[in-house]
Amino acid sequence: MPKPRKRLAGAAGPTGPDNKGPAGKRTKTKNPVGTSATLGNSSPEKTSASKNCGKNLSSYWLMKSEPESRLEKGVDVKFNIEDLKAQPKQTACWDGVRNYQARNFLRAMQLGQEAFFYHSNCKEPGIAGLVKIVKEAYPDHTQFEKNNPHYDPSSKEDNPKWSMVDVQFVRMMKRYITLAELKTHYQAHKTTGGPLKNMALFTRQRLSIQPLTREEFDFILSLEEKEPS
Repeated sequence: MPKPRKRLAGAAGPTGPDNKGPAGKRTKTKNPVGTSATLGNSSPEKTSASKNCGKNLSSYWLMKSEPESRLEKGVDVKFNIEDLKAQPKQTACWDGVRNYQARNFLRAMQLGQEAFFYHSNCKEPGIAGLVKIVKEAYPDHTQFEKNNPHYDPSSKEDNPKWSMVDVQFVRMMKRYITLAELKTHYQAHKTTGGPLKNMALFTRQRLSIQPLTREEFDFILSLEEKEPS
């Protein structure tokens, strides 16, 4: 049986939302979906989530992953939406986040919430589809794996630093919504006060896990029915 695993680094590109630098990654895992390296679902995760995130920050999210092959410490970190669809039950863990703010957003996620699956660090970045959260935050096993690109020797099994969630494929977008198209709307909305005026993809672009408002989420869904401008 395939051993699903996904990963996203904590940052997108150093110079823009997606053009350079790691945004999300996937590597092979020794742990199937729904399990952690050693701790499983632990109460410290929930405690930490409530301390770091307070009440639910958002009901909608954008999650970046790299759709094209790229080796990091000899491991291919590619994971695109087709890879997710190919997993058992179309479900995989979203691991490898190594940015504290992005981690806190992971810890704020709740069962059933929806997220856009965003292809990053590729020729044409954009939103490829929808996923939903099917397991809330639990320790990311990759932080303890010495051969993993995202091994963190400072993280301890009795007090793990990093978390992951499980996501399940919902559907492909009716059409691919590109970063360029979103940027056009963002720039217009900054002037008009439209739904994307504060979109984190442009105001907090280094984050691989980003919250969306209901207005942002609904506006982006509405773009599926329109021809690109």
